[in-house]
Amino acid sequence: MFDLGNSLREARARQGLDYPQVELATKIRAKYIRALEDEAFEILPSPTYVKGFLRSYAEYLGLDGQLYVDEYNSRYGVDRVDEAPRRPRVHQDRGLERKVVLIALAGIAAVTALVIVAWKFGGSDPTVAPKKHTQAIPLLVLRGVGHGTYFEVRHSQGGRLVLSGTLGRGDTQQLAGSRFWLFIRRSSGIDVTLGGRAVSLPARKNLRVLVTPTRTQRAGG
Repeated sequence: MFDLGNSLREARARQGLDYPQVELATKIRAKYIRALEDEAFEILPSPTYVKGFLRSYAEYLGLDGQLYVDEYNSRYGVDRVDEAPRRPRVHQDRGLERKVVLIALAGIAAVTALVIVAWKFGGSDPTVAPKKHTQAIPLLVLRGVGHGTYFEVRHSQGGRLVLSGTLGRGDTQQLAGSRFWLFIRRSSGIDVTLGGRAVSLPARKNLRVLVTPTRTQRAGG
């Protein structure tokens, strides 16, 4: 589990973006951007809007939008589009209603019996639900070593620049996500980790490389 609102706010602050800039780029009203960062989801029209805005805002900041939607669903139990309330039927067939009730009671009895059997022969408490594990967002960490170097970070090859600068000795930059395209002027001037795993960089100048939690691959150019 991670903090939805604070992680969005910190990502926006790292990139020096203000609310009017975000509103112009994403077409999401500034008051809704603030609501997402404050986790005041009741301000938004519906859970459908919350999930759509979460995905769009996170991806605009260079984050994994699906992870934010999954975290929202797991925390608030929202896993489907809201359904409009149905009008009750005025005239109902009494015989059909009785059949439905009997079928429902039979189903409840069957489930109860299965739970009792599972508890008796499985030796576990049937009321204890398994813990739900949420997926943590990997963190890319760039640290300057030696004389440091200039770097650029994108989420796709040739995509929008999300982070850049020159790192001196001991300087660090961090960015949440699971897939990055890096350009590094001198690979000997920077250490890279992703999700706590050290990334091995080829020793060369003007290095372009794809980094994920499971692999590192040099790019062309």
